[in-house]
Amino acid sequence: MQRELIPQPVSYSAPWDAETVESRAAELLHGKSARVAYLYGRLDTSTFRYRVYNMVEALRAAPDSGVTASWFALCEADVLMRLLPQIDVLVIARLQYDYQVANLIARARTLRVRVLADFDDLVFDVRYAHLLSANNDCDTTVEEHWQRVFAAFGRMQASLSLCDGGITTNGFLAEKMAGVVDGPVRIVPNFLNRRQQELSGRLLEAKQARNFAGDGRVTIGYFSGSATHNLDFETALTALVELMREDRSVDLRIVGHMRAFDSLTEFANRVEWIDLQDWVNLQIKIAEVEINIAPLQQNDFTNCKSELKFFEAAAVGVWTCASRTFAFDAAIADPAHGRLTENSDWSAALREAVALARDKAAYSERARTTARYALDRYGWDRNTSAIVGALQTSNRLSDNAFAG
Repeated sequence: MQRELIPQPVSYSAPWDAETVESRAAELLHGKSARVAYLYGRLDTSTFRYRVYNMVEALRAAPDSGVTASWFALCEADVLMRLLPQIDVLVIARLQYDYQVANLIARARTLRVRVLADFDDLVFDVRYAHLLSANNDCDTTVEEHWQRVFAAFGRMQASLSLCDGGITTNGFLAEKMAGVVDGPVRIVPNFLNRRQQELSGRLLEAKQARNFAGDGRVTIGYFSGSATHNLDFETALTALVELMREDRSVDLRIVGHMRAFDSLTEFANRVEWIDLQDWVNLQIKIAEVEINIAPLQQNDFTNCKSELKFFEAAAVGVWTCASRTFAFDAAIADPAHGRLTENSDWSAALREAVALARDKAAYSERARTTARYALDRYGWDRNTSAIVGALQTSNRLSDNAFAG
């Protein structure tokens, strides 16, 4: 464990809270660039941050991209409706069909505004509603669950089917999306935002100044802590328990709210449970551990997941062991950047990671190399061309708005 890297907790306020709807509308209409409006439901720190806020931040910082962008919440749909005649592209992010969404899409069509849907999970095809329910450890014996999940999937499928194309995080999910939307699907990966990257850089510098020396113990961290990941975590749990029984200098940190696992009871003084963190302070909690684990079950739903748990850790110089899925395979193609594992081989992966953490020279070199790789691929300003390319995608509308 590497504690007290920087003074904490770091003061956090959502950067989007400082932007009024008036300022966002003015930002969108400024200049003669192609105008792109992103629409999301209720603002949050997960999908909204990665699929809307980060995209807009990157586009705003690239005036030569030929795109002016801003974002709106669904409660501001009336404002967006008035702006539609002056907009070139509308991106609806993970939105369930309702009268506001239907009206916006219908009006956009009459105005020849391109409408694209952005999804970061396999939640837009009712054929996968049961898979999500099983994967996420839902209580499938309750009628209300099925009413809720099929309603959500069906409404998102309806929204997607009305669009001119799609945007998503990886090729596996893109193929699933292509089966629903009548138009091309393009890939824009998740990536860091500017503040997240700046803080990660400070944390990495602090660790480098110490030569990655900690308190002499090795801490494994799990940072997907919500009830929907109970079964994912269990794929590595037996190996974790065996390792902690054999090696008393290995500890475990879990961030989030998960069910209590009986097999961890014997390690009560070596398992640290931390409440869910805002995305700024989460980077600190990740930076303090030596090993980040990202276990996932093997199915179509998990293969649609992005690699963000890898690059969030890599940015702060933390080694990752991850289940072999589509996104992790692509992100960790070089074994110098992390350890991919079959779920049957978590024991070997964890032991290798602990040995690496104790070899400070090897660990520090890999941490630095992986951080550089992650920032080059997932830095806040490294995917702007992919965003612009995805916005230009159309099966029937011209790209004149993006010319010049």
